[in-house]
Amino acid sequence: MVDRSDRNKGNELVEKLVKLNRVSKVVKGGRRFSFSALVVVGDQNGKVGYGTGKANDITEAIRKAVDKAKESMVAIPMVKDTIPHEILGNFKGASVLLRPAVPGTGVIAGGSVRHVMDACGIKDVLSKSLGSKNAVNTVKATFVALESLFDAKELAKSRGKSLKEMWG
Repeated sequence: MVDRSDRNKGNELVEKLVKLNRVSKVVKGGRRFSFSALVVVGDQNGKVGYGTGKANDITEAIRKAVDKAKESMVAIPMVKDTIPHEILGNFKGASVLLRPAVPGTGVIAGGSVRHVMDACGIKDVLSKSLGSKNAVNTVKATFVALESLFDAKELAKSRGKSLKEMWG
């Protein structure tokens, strides 16, 4: 796992290397190896993104993945240090169930879901990875779930009501 900070933009970004894979291509002279990297980048304050990169060198593959992750960052609605409500995210064969947790619970998640939560800044969440254990599909299913979360203030505003009218 690699943690680095990006100080170019004035805010600290945490980079988490989720998966590094060596892939080979059979050519006339033998095998040609290259590397693919899956990286999650977040500011630990509600913004997170993921990216994949492929190159002949490990550092170049990670750099490409980080650049793509920074471009794909999305804002996640948070209530204190957890998510606002329970959600299920699906991507291909992978499903990820995310549940809010009380303060002090911590991140109850495995592997790639934990990397996404750490980078996002969510400190209390319960999760269950269902179906495929493929790291790439699990990360994408986690992002589908996080992007589907709704923010109570925005929902009330879009309906033309106050928070008190909607939830008492």
